[in-house]
Amino acid sequence: MNSTLTIKNVFGIVILSLLSALLVGTIIASVGLVYLPENNNQVTNFLALFIGQGFMIVPLILFLTARKESLLGRLRIKKISSPIVLATVIFSIGIIVLVDEFDRIASLLFSPPEYLDQIGYMLKFDSFNMAIFLMFGIVVLAPLGEELLFRGFLQKFLEEHWNDVTRAVLVTSLFFAIIHLNPFWLIQIYVLGILLGYLAWRTGSIWAGFILHAANNFMALIFTNYSQVLDKFYTWHGHVAPWFLLMGIVCVYIGFNWLNQSLKVRS
Repeated sequence: MNSTLTIKNVFGIVILSLLSALLVGTIIASVGLVYLPENNNQVTNFLALFIGQGFMIVPLILFLTARKESLLGRLRIKKISSPIVLATVIFSIGIIVLVDEFDRIASLLFSPPEYLDQIGYMLKFDSFNMAIFLMFGIVVLAPLGEELLFRGFLQKFLEEHWNDVTRAVLVTSLFFAIIHLNPFWLIQIYVLGILLGYLAWRTGSIWAGFILHAANNFMALIFTNYSQVLDKFYTWHGHVAPWFLLMGIVCVYIGFNWLNQSLKVRS
């Protein structure tokens, strides 16, 4: 590792990447508000989110390229085996179910803020094309950019710099939660970040974390658009149905153990 790469450099490039994404998104949204009809605001907001998320890793790539760093090595872009993929999928299903129940309990204890309704409105499938764009932007582009930036770049550096995986995962996850600027979901995002960090460290690759991250975003989109249909068999008195909670616990147990067994065989 190049000795000139410091914590200040690393956090600086992460913050620059996030600010660049925010700036690009804000410019696009502002142009849309000025020049496009009001009924196109949702399209404009989506384009701002879509292009902004895509731009997020540009400063990071330019920074590493200028330093002649290996992108594959520095960003943990490494293949994972089919058993690890399947184990991660099963683990992810269980985690999503359990986190969903945590969200429902939190909503009972604390009134959800109004801005969550606005977020839900932006994620509505108003047309087939919008559904495709949202799926790609929210399920693929956003998780990929965030995993590259946080688990691939930031956490990996902190692990090596501090020689302390736990500290690196916790600090990266906290930063990951804070930058989402959503106090109501802060705990859920922090816990998700810890799980993503564990997967990245344990597998040595961003792809296991990407699977969990993408699956979480996918289910958020599905429930936002089809909650009335899904609630008929998924929920019970406002909570996740006990049989789905049991399934979630079993999936976490099976997925976690299968993942570790697959990694032992690989090593």
